[in-house]
Amino acid sequence: MAAGGTDMGPEGPGAGEQPGGLRSALAGLTTRGRSFLAAGVAAAVCSYVLGQADLLRVGLLLAALPLVCVAVVYRTRYRVAGSRRLAPARVPAGSEARVHLRMDNVSRLPTGLLMLQDRVPYVLGPRPRFVLDRVEPGGRREVSYRVRSDLRGRYPLGPLQLRLSDPFGMCELTRAFSAYDTLTVVPRVEPLPPVRLTGEAAGYGDGRHRSLALAGEDDVIPRGYRIGDDLRRVHWRSTARYGELMVRREEQPQRAHCTVLLDTRRTAHYGSGPDSAFEWAVSGAASAAVHLLERGYAVRLLTDTGSSVPGPDGGGGFTGSTHDSAETAGLMLDTLAVVDHSDGGGLSPAFEVLRGGGEGLLVAFLGDLDEEQAVMAARMRHRTTAAVAFVLDGAAWSRGAEFGATQELEDRLRRLREAGWTALPVGPGASLTQLWRQADAQGATRADAGSRAAGGMTGSWT
Repeated sequence: MAAGGTDMGPEGPGAGEQPGGLRSALAGLTTRGRSFLAAGVAAAVCSYVLGQADLLRVGLLLAALPLVCVAVVYRTRYRVAGSRRLAPARVPAGSEARVHLRMDNVSRLPTGLLMLQDRVPYVLGPRPRFVLDRVEPGGRREVSYRVRSDLRGRYPLGPLQLRLSDPFGMCELTRAFSAYDTLTVVPRVEPLPPVRLTGEAAGYGDGRHRSLALAGEDDVIPRGYRIGDDLRRVHWRSTARYGELMVRREEQPQRAHCTVLLDTRRTAHYGSGPDSAFEWAVSGAASAAVHLLERGYAVRLLTDTGSSVPGPDGGGGFTGSTHDSAETAGLMLDTLAVVDHSDGGGLSPAFEVLRGGGEGLLVAFLGDLDEEQAVMAARMRHRTTAAVAFVLDGAAWSRGAEFGATQELEDRLRRLREAGWTALPVGPGASLTQLWRQADAQGATRADAGSRAAGGMTGSWT
């Protein structure tokens, strides 16, 4: 919400001095006003050359009319206040937001005809303009307009401008408010099905590890009594031993961790625009992060540069409780709204972050991988309990043709799968929902194959 006030006159109680004075007012002459002034001067010159006194009167009238309008507009004193409200201030790409504008006349005089316009970036649509008729003293006017963008980003709205004109349209003066707002266009978030990604320690969605502080009567780890503790948890043996009230510790739930890795390397993605491979990867990372947060995971967003969200140090960044999931999701979406290609050449910075503590599920959205980067990605799997990779086929995206995995891409996928990844190729226009289900099916198949292999080994040894 942005608000501000402005004065539409050069003097009066509390009014500010207009910059430029009469010079700025003369500069506000419209095409019509300049035409009348030029015609008046021309008529006066012709009257002098031809000796026609009547023509001189006409020339003086034509020249005087725009000058009188300039003086009237310049002497007009209005005090108005304006505010702007966005609903909502954060929207997905391709969705609309409504901007509400409000003008209040805080002076004792009614206003004349006002033109209200708001500055918006070209990508959000045409510049909105509204004509406000006479506003009574203490009155207000409310108008609204819609903005929409297919490109994510942060876009400034404002400042709000008021244009004052005379009834003949000879002169226009513009005054601007100082306040502005920011509209954040985040990536599209696709709802994902609640499947179980094989490889998690305690199940998908319910994957929470619990460390039991109370493993038995002899293994009690008590703590001091705090106001509000349940008296049924008082541990009398420890109370007698320490001489103060001691209570049993409750089970401490630990949220399952997940890292969403987004490959932003410029060399790994082709094309630009809302339908490009990079935008698909950004939208996929946003969808996965929001979905896993909703399922109770502690999620961090990691890029190939090694920066992570949340967390300013770039080395951790996992959320700590379920209460901040909505805030964390908003923070991640705001980050993805402005994420751009990186000039990095490899995934080693991200690998270093994972090596410093990357246990849990890893969901990666990768661009084109050469042999070296495929090896680096394969090594990431050993730092996690489960890993799912969506590898974009850059050649297919650049051609815009029907998807068909090349031999090179198949080799990269095979290397990832041999390292334990659940790896899927992504072609133009692929549905993340379907790929999400395929990842679950592929992971289940790999788990069944591993179980049968383990069973065969056991039988041979017995």
